[in-house]
Amino acid sequence: MRRIDVFGIGLGVFLAGGGIFLAFRLVGLDGLSAGIWSQAVMVGGLVGWLVTYLFRVVTRNMTLNQQMDDYETAVLEKRLEELSPEELAALQAKLEDESA
Repeated sequence: MRRIDVFGIGLGVFLAGGGIFLAFRLVGLDGLSAGIWSQAVMVGGLVGWLVTYLFRVVTRNMTLNQQMDDYETAVLEKRLEELSPEELAALQAKLEDESA
């Protein structure tokens, strides 16, 4: 994520909070109640985002983990391609012995 993206997201969250506040004011709440409820909605959104983030961490469904898995697969494929036919046959025989 680029720095400008972070600024954009921050500005978006700030404007969303102001929009929620104005929406509560238009519904008829006074300034104090509208402020409290808009903060409650924003904190609820933050907690919701945090729960989804923790779920992705626990299930290892994050970009870095996917990149590491792709890298490991590519390295293993490259090593397999570099094996001579004799080495490949020996490796297959060894795997068959271990699985039996």
